[in-house]
Amino acid sequence: MTTRLIIAIFTTLIEEAALAAIVLWGLPLLGINLHIGVLIGLMAALAAYAITTYRLGSRALKRKPVVGLPGMVGARGKAVSDLAPEGIVMIRGELWESKAEGRRINAGVKVTVVGQEGLKLVVRREEPPKRA
Repeated sequence: MTTRLIIAIFTTLIEEAALAAIVLWGLPLLGINLHIGVLIGLMAALAAYAITTYRLGSRALKRKPVVGLPGMVGARGKAVSDLAPEGIVMIRGELWESKAEGRRINAGVKVTVVGQEGLKLVVRREEPPKRA
């Protein structure tokens, strides 16, 4: 187990204990009595949230950082808008202004980054692999 996973489990257990203490002891002092099923539902929701955020965070931390526009050359993505010749593409989960190299590229077509012009990416339509 990694240290980050151990810390995540430990903090989630502390949060669950705090939630149980509030529902079982704190709220009754204020005259609010909740059914035990509500506590179980709240604890399940908190656990699901903790697991989801841990997994998403782990993926984000494992992603290779992109250093500047030159690091984008060779990256693959998809045209979000028509590129005639300029438009928007999504590369690595980010929207970029881009320019089509050569002819028009329709929205939804897969593209590959081949260069840059200023702060715009130059993209080319991704060709399907040729059969032998």
